[in-house]
Amino acid sequence: MQYKELYDRLVRSLEIPGMNIPTAFVRLYKHADSVPGQVLEYNVEEETVTSCQAIRHATHGHPVYLTQENSGCIAAAISLGLVDKNQTEPLPRPRLYTELMKTQSNLGNGFKPPSPAQFSSGEVYACKEQGKPSFCLFGAEDSGRFKNIETARKAINSMAAIQPPEMQGVFFFGPDYSREPVVPHVVVMAVRPVELTRIIQGYQFLTGDPINAVLSPLRAMDSDLIARPYLTGKINVSSLCLGARLVAGFEGDRMGLGVPWKSFEKLVKGMEASRTGFPFSRYPGAKPFHDAPKK
Repeated sequence: MQYKELYDRLVRSLEIPGMNIPTAFVRLYKHADSVPGQVLEYNVEEETVTSCQAIRHATHGHPVYLTQENSGCIAAAISLGLVDKNQTEPLPRPRLYTELMKTQSNLGNGFKPPSPAQFSSGEVYACKEQGKPSFCLFGAEDSGRFKNIETARKAINSMAAIQPPEMQGVFFFGPDYSREPVVPHVVVMAVRPVELTRIIQGYQFLTGDPINAVLSPLRAMDSDLIARPYLTGKINVSSLCLGARLVAGFEGDRMGLGVPWKSFEKLVKGMEASRTGFPFSRYPGAKPFHDAPKK
């Protein structure tokens, strides 16, 4: 499996025994594509899953096939091209993200989840200013994600999204996925800042190309780290977002790196070729915490 070989080479180039970088490979399937049966086996039907959770699961060896039907985050479904951003009707069945709204709203069965269009318009993210307390996440004192709808729209318009929607599903799997090979479109890594430093150095060793990061406060995994590299063909970095931290539980010392598959081999080769010029083991904090010398 080429993805396994490249991942192993990247980790070896860091020259720290036992090193691990949580990594997920992402394959997007258009409506016209034939989805392998082995991929469909990882379609989660009994619950909804957010894209950041799917990445988290994949890094732990549990592949996930995400579709419109089981996407737990409407915003992610928009970013990944699974849902039309202008759809005015709410998606059927309860969704993880909107269930958080329902719980804090205390409306019970009277709660009506927002539609994709209400996410796209900024109404959901400017819930306090718009007088939509049922769209809040953290109770009556929730400020919303942006101060007003104009600010929300400005932010949303800068977020990458595969629109009009053209995807039937997105497959997330880890380096150890050993069934019939799947060619990914994007590689997503949860890196510590010290690892991010070294990886960027390796990539630039061969290319000289700077990484111009676009960081959003929301939709980090789906928009910043999947949709943007997929659409632009360029590496992007993210400080992660609300959902990645509070829903998927990514640790405080982790950032995100999204690499187009076509750039991943070049990145790995750069890491190997620049090994002696950037001695990673000497970087403060390079060794995982549990391996750090006791004071």
